[in-house]
Amino acid sequence: MSDPSSISAVAWRPRANPWLIALPVMLATFMVILDTSIVVVALPYIAGNLGATQDESTWVLTSYLVANAVILPASAWFASFFGRKRFLVGCTIVFTLASVCCGIATSMPILVAARVLQGLGGGAMQPLSQAILLESFPPTQRGTATALFGLGIVVAPIIGPTLGGWLTDQFSWRWTFYINFPVGILAVFLMLLVVEDPPYIRAGRPGRIDGIGFALMGLFLGTLQILLDKGQDADWFDAVWLRWFAVISVLSLIGFIVRELRTDHPIVDLRVFKNRNFAVSSALFGLFGMILYALITLQPLFLQSLLGYTAFDAGLSVTPRGIGSLVALFCVGALVSRVNPKLLVGFGFAMLGLSSFMLCRLSLQMAMGNIITANVIAGLGTSFIFVPLTTLAIGTLRNEQIGNATGIQNLVRNIGGSFGLSFVSTMLERYAQAHQAMMVGQLSPLNPQYQHKSGVLQQVFGQHFNPVDALARARDFLYHTLLQQANYWSFMNLFYVVACLCAVCVLCVLFFERPRQVHAVSLAE
Repeated sequence: MSDPSSISAVAWRPRANPWLIALPVMLATFMVILDTSIVVVALPYIAGNLGATQDESTWVLTSYLVANAVILPASAWFASFFGRKRFLVGCTIVFTLASVCCGIATSMPILVAARVLQGLGGGAMQPLSQAILLESFPPTQRGTATALFGLGIVVAPIIGPTLGGWLTDQFSWRWTFYINFPVGILAVFLMLLVVEDPPYIRAGRPGRIDGIGFALMGLFLGTLQILLDKGQDADWFDAVWLRWFAVISVLSLIGFIVRELRTDHPIVDLRVFKNRNFAVSSALFGLFGMILYALITLQPLFLQSLLGYTAFDAGLSVTPRGIGSLVALFCVGALVSRVNPKLLVGFGFAMLGLSSFMLCRLSLQMAMGNIITANVIAGLGTSFIFVPLTTLAIGTLRNEQIGNATGIQNLVRNIGGSFGLSFVSTMLERYAQAHQAMMVGQLSPLNPQYQHKSGVLQQVFGQHFNPVDALARARDFLYHTLLQQANYWSFMNLFYVVACLCAVCVLCVLFFERPRQVHAVSLAE
């Protein structure tokens, strides 16, 4: 049998035009990423329609993320075993049919089971699509391929809440799943026409699957996701069962790393972390996922909980980010070939930090127009991060390493996003409690301002209620105002923390080595 590495050394080009290949693989990626955020605004409707609690409805998100994460790092092995084209087509079919099952679900257990199946189908579609896209374009145009892939990664989670809110308001929450059916059918049809496997995929097949490694990986990711999703509800490590889950997660991670480094046929080749640029880029991708999902969650939640925006309007508020991302993607590919990619990554994180700092100066009297500039800047920053960061990661990797590397990077970014969501949920509540404890002392009869405002409100309510009820309502109103202010400052604190985290990421780019060869051109070319 021929050595795959020697085959990959020979220049290989797909028969179809790379731009035709880009369409179906981008459709697949867009669907998968979109489904991580499109149902967020529909959760209350799902819970009400299926007779579940709000807490139980979060399993719609968790089940998908867990199943998605389990398949992600093993996608390279499955692609080598089944053939990448065949495996991608099969995953797309499974994802599409599972989406229909989600839409017709009549109970929460059925919906969760369908979401697990959907996550299993969608988990491999991200890294496979990225690997196909990178290898279909010639080496001098990998920046273009990366920019195209960035459309799905960056834009999909931004427009997800907007699209989900519109579909839920206008039709039903079920349409957040049904929308995948026509897109999936089109993607499968085009994949069968234009996608093909490279020689090194066709030449070799992996040995037996590393069942022990796969089980340890699934145990680690499953327990980690449950920890992140249920930690705040269980008061984190005050709960005994949560401590046990944390121990199991850590031990399974250690066992997985040891197993994959010692076995001859690892399901995930962790030796790629010996490449310094790949290791640094993976760490930054994790932080990028955490920052991106934190910002995407914080802003709509701020508008809904404190300013009374509808689900659609809150989702619409992040649309300028997609516009900024789209504009930046059309020029950042050309800059990668002319400017040190480290500088571009640093600039991107600086833009995200600036956007978050602008958001932490909002007030409760703001209008929608006050956040447009901050969101456009955030969109520009995300594109300036994703494209050069991916280029730095793959610039020193061989073609046969790209599939494994993209699977790991997508996994790290998803885990970072899960950490971001959990961090937002936890710190919003704890910051609010801290501010409430600091401010509650002001609600004292000994405070002249409190006495004055309470008296004024009592007179206002006294026009419609008896004196006892008027006094109670005045005090309730002032306490509600205190809670609103405490929640407001918790949002502002978190925006500031995210800005500081972006500043740390700017410093981390100093650890990169410049790739020996950077491949990128403008989308316009």
